[in-house]
Amino acid sequence: MNYKIRLEMFEGPLDLLLYLVKKDHLNIYDIPIAKVTQQYLEYINLMQLLDLNIAGEFLVMAATLMQIKSKMLLPAEESVEEEQEDPRAELVKRLLEYEKFKQIAEQLREKEITQQEVFKRPKTENLTPDIKDPGKKEVYFEASIFDLISAFSRALKDIPKEVFYEVIKDQFTVEQKVHEILHRLLVEPEVKLSALFSMVKSKMEIVVVFLAVLELAKMKEIIARQDAAFEEIIISRNKENIIPYERRDQANPA
Repeated sequence: MNYKIRLEMFEGPLDLLLYLVKKDHLNIYDIPIAKVTQQYLEYINLMQLLDLNIAGEFLVMAATLMQIKSKMLLPAEESVEEEQEDPRAELVKRLLEYEKFKQIAEQLREKEITQQEVFKRPKTENLTPDIKDPGKKEVYFEASIFDLISAFSRALKDIPKEVFYEVIKDQFTVEQKVHEILHRLLVEPEVKLSALFSMVKSKMEIVVVFLAVLELAKMKEIIARQDAAFEEIIISRNKENIIPYERRDQANPA
């Protein structure tokens, strides 16, 4: 496709493993390594299909998972009297430590946001006449890159197989789809990601739509959110990145 995208929001391999564990409600102390390894490799394949810049750490983790899986398939040595260490033990330890650091980082981020609110200039009533409660914040979960890839994977599976063999005459570009998505968000305040995928007619078009969503997220033009973890992804404009018309006129005087 000759199109590569590098995301600042792209998480690492431990984030992907934690995502897989939580998505399927797995016991982190007793990870079904075969299942997780298969899912991890599927995500790697999808990222390669999308031509994303995959960090080397992802491939190293893939090799580590396969090594752990191989060790668990080997029969235990009967001559060894001492209890053998679980091959997953080191990985579980790393995941627990990483999850703890992520929770601390999130708490610090929330405190930073709270502190920023303290010094904000109070809003006057005439600036927000259409908002009933301007102080009330919308609560939502921001979709991670892995949530987006999961939705992309489901969209690929939903396309009938016979469509893959059709000759596609139309050529799609990321720039074109970016324009179409932004235009749709001018008409609708929000749109489900599944609705964007349901309008496409080929595997190639799904890939281009997905890359357009990633590009818009990278430019902070949109917000990909979920009402709850692992639920439907909803796309909306990032209001903080929209310049009001009156400010545009001042910035570009005639």
